[in-house]
Amino acid sequence: MQVIDAHHHLWALDTPGHMWPGPAEPTIHRDFGIDDLIADAGDLPLASTVLVQSQPTDADTDWLLGIAAASPTIGAVVGWVDLAASTAPARIAALAENPKLRGLRPMLQGIADTDWLLGPTLESGLRAMLEHGLRLDALVQPRHLPMLARFVDRWPGLPVVIDHGAKPFIASGVFDPWRDDIAALAGRGFWCKLSGLRTEQLPGAPVQDLAPYVEHLVVTFGARLMWGSDWPVLHLAGDSPRQWFGDADRLARRQGAARERLFAGAAREFYGLEC
Repeated sequence: MQVIDAHHHLWALDTPGHMWPGPAEPTIHRDFGIDDLIADAGDLPLASTVLVQSQPTDADTDWLLGIAAASPTIGAVVGWVDLAASTAPARIAALAENPKLRGLRPMLQGIADTDWLLGPTLESGLRAMLEHGLRLDALVQPRHLPMLARFVDRWPGLPVVIDHGAKPFIASGVFDPWRDDIAALAGRGFWCKLSGLRTEQLPGAPVQDLAPYVEHLVVTFGARLMWGSDWPVLHLAGDSPRQWFGDADRLARRQGAARERLFAGAAREFYGLEC
C-alpha cells in the first residue's frame, strides 16, 4: 500500500526569520531536509508528502517551494502569507503560480485573538485564496472550533482541513467540549488530520491513551480523515514516522477505518495530488 504523509515539516536554522525550534528543544534544534524524512521513514512506502510551513515568514515559504521543486517526493506545499496585509492578494497570486503550492496556513494557535480569522482585514486575502483554488490548513486549538463553524458559514467554498485533530487536551484526559465541537465541524464537511497527537501527551505516556481520541476522529470524519507524521516534531515524543504509522493504523482499524483512504486517498483528494 502506498502512503501519503499529509503533514510534515522541513527547516534550516539559518533561514531568515527562523523562530522555532530553538535551543530549548534540543531534540529537533537542527536542520531537517527531505532526505532525512525518507531515511527516518524506513520501510514506510512513501508515495508523496505534503510539506507544511513552520515559520510565519515569506522567506520560509519561498525556501519550502524551492525544496519542493527539486524533490519528486514532495507533492504539495502549504505555505504562509500575512493574510491581514494589504499585499496579501498580490502575494497569493504570485505564489499560486507555483504548481506545488496547494494551501496556506495562518498559525492560529499562536494568535491570542481566537476570532482573528473572522476579522475584516483578512477578507481580501481569503477571497484571493478562493480565486486561486487554495486550501486552508487550520492550526487550531479546541478554543477555535466554535469560531471555525462561523468561518465556514462566511466562506463556504474554501476547503478547510483541521491540523492535528485541533490538539485536544490529551495530557489531562479532557474530552469536552472538544468532542462535540469537533464532531459538529465534521458534520459541516471539514477535513481533519490524524497527526500531532503524540506530542499532546505527557512525556512517556503510552500510545494506547490516544485510543478514544483517534477513534472519535475516525467515526466523525470518516473518509475525510488523513494521516500525517508531523515529522520532525514527532521526535519530541520519541517516535518515528514508521512507528506512528503502525500505531495510528492499529488504533484507527478498531473503528473500521479504510486504510487506503486514511493513509493516501483522503490527502490525495483534498490536496489534488497526482500520485
